[in-house]
Amino acid sequence: MKEFLKYTLATVVGIVLVSVLCTLLGLVSLFGIVAASEQEVPVKPNSIFTLTFDAAVEERAVPNPFAAVMGEEAEAIGLDDVLGSIKKAKENENICGIYLETGNFPGAEPATLEAIRRALVDFKESGKFIVAYGDMYTQGEYYLCSVADKVILNPQGAVAWTGLSAQPVFLKGLFDKLGVKMQIFKVGTYKSAVEPFVNTSMSEANREQTSAYLHSIWGQIIADVAASRSISADSLNAYADLMMATGPAEEFVRCGMVDTLLYMDGVKSYLKQLTGTDEDDALNTLALSDMINVKRNVPKDKSGNVVAVYYAVGEITDQPAQAMPGGEEGIVGGKVITDLSRLREDDDVKAVVLRVNSPGGSAFASEQIWNEVVKLKAKKPVIVSMGGMAASGGYYISCAADSIFAEPTTLTGSIGIFGMMPDMQGLLTDKLGLAFDVVNTNRYSDLGNATRPMTEGEKQLIQASVERGYGLFVKRCADGRGVSEEQIRQVAEGRVWTGAMAQERGLVDCLGGIDDAIAAAANKAGVENYTVLAYPAQASFFDNLLSQGKDNYINAKLRTSAGEYYGIIRCLNSLKEMTPLQARIEADPNIRL
Repeated sequence: MKEFLKYTLATVVGIVLVSVLCTLLGLVSLFGIVAASEQEVPVKPNSIFTLTFDAAVEERAVPNPFAAVMGEEAEAIGLDDVLGSIKKAKENENICGIYLETGNFPGAEPATLEAIRRALVDFKESGKFIVAYGDMYTQGEYYLCSVADKVILNPQGAVAWTGLSAQPVFLKGLFDKLGVKMQIFKVGTYKSAVEPFVNTSMSEANREQTSAYLHSIWGQIIADVAASRSISADSLNAYADLMMATGPAEEFVRCGMVDTLLYMDGVKSYLKQLTGTDEDDALNTLALSDMINVKRNVPKDKSGNVVAVYYAVGEITDQPAQAMPGGEEGIVGGKVITDLSRLREDDDVKAVVLRVNSPGGSAFASEQIWNEVVKLKAKKPVIVSMGGMAASGGYYISCAADSIFAEPTTLTGSIGIFGMMPDMQGLLTDKLGLAFDVVNTNRYSDLGNATRPMTEGEKQLIQASVERGYGLFVKRCADGRGVSEEQIRQVAEGRVWTGAMAQERGLVDCLGGIDDAIAAAANKAGVENYTVLAYPAQASFFDNLLSQGKDNYINAKLRTSAGEYYGIIRCLNSLKEMTPLQARIEADPNIRL
């Protein structure tokens, strides 16, 4: 018995020691990852910045500690990091060029691609080279890479050049099978966000607006590629109709879309020639993760003036609990109001750029944020910079700004309101056999009861509320833009516009990116020297790890796996907590770029 206890105790002690050792090793690894990620990277002479398109592009990428621990590549990269790195590459005398390499690119919003492409065009003004290579170019990748001095294609590769397509997914058939009916209340002929729940195809109004903004986006892409490749717009449209990706790669050289055909080893030899590197030596390259930690060669501003860039990204919600699992908190009304109030009271902050990339959401939260933007504007300049999408509620929170900048391909407008109430009687009673009864003290005590259809009186109340919300939305836009409500109504009705179309209709002031908005903010504030600071502050590596790092990791995997259907998954998840009045665009326009 004594021997048994001795060996048992030894085993337990051994297990405890191994657990402690593993924990210590894990902590050491984490500290090592953090230290490595924050260490300044030196730049060797004749270096090349290698920008690989192999991850989704977001406004600001959230570091994922679980992916780092597991040694996986980032699931997303930040647009701010990409633009900042291109700028640093332009300024750094030891970097002689940029190498663009295509990969497993899940795509990005057209306006996001446009912002990166413009930064690459600006980089070329330094006289440094840009070389692009792809085994297979997606259309979005080719749009970016067409700016290169030399576009190289694998001899067995192809360029997907087919034009644009939008394919929304409709849920009515699924809901019918489940026995769920969505009771819809809306204002706006073009307010298509409700269509997936009640239709099996696009309405004529939605088809009209979708066709209009698709052609606007495609026209911008064609114009940019035509300018870079010296190919006429008519020819590029003709090539798109030929489905050339099914033919030999030589056809892309013949028509001028590609400069030459090379395998990877030939590309490396070509880059060595450009950089004066011996064939037997390795190229000096820096990845995006390296460039993030390269120090800028510019004097540090000592004025104390700050131009704040506040990122309002994601769906607009009333409470954090409504956010998507996985850390995508979105634009939470109360938090944004608190943050903007602090910027208003901070005397060092001379101007604020509100960076909006949002499909909208809660009409109530949008109104509260609008009110705070008005108060902020009364004290200091507020300039809006629109990203890939700033529609419906995203436009609501933007309309009060001093001026609005958008990319030509930004999706914006969609000035409209809707409400949805589910009737789940078919599921709960007819299919599952559940029965319900109710006792009310007043006529509308159980308004919103999903176990039965709404009465006509209830429907009239909700519709009237939606119409009041729409009237308020129109008034906010009219006051912000300095025009009459009738002028806003002519471009409202829930219709989606591109940035270029919105500028023509007075909903947007200028076409340009975030740097243009920052320059305009500083100019309006009357400051020449200033520091740009981003808000809200991003959570640290360890904060992400302790709070929601695991959820972020799982959600990133879901986004990668679901692909174009991820927007629908997000939409279904948010249904259970959607507030009665919504100012939002449809879950995902599903533009195939």
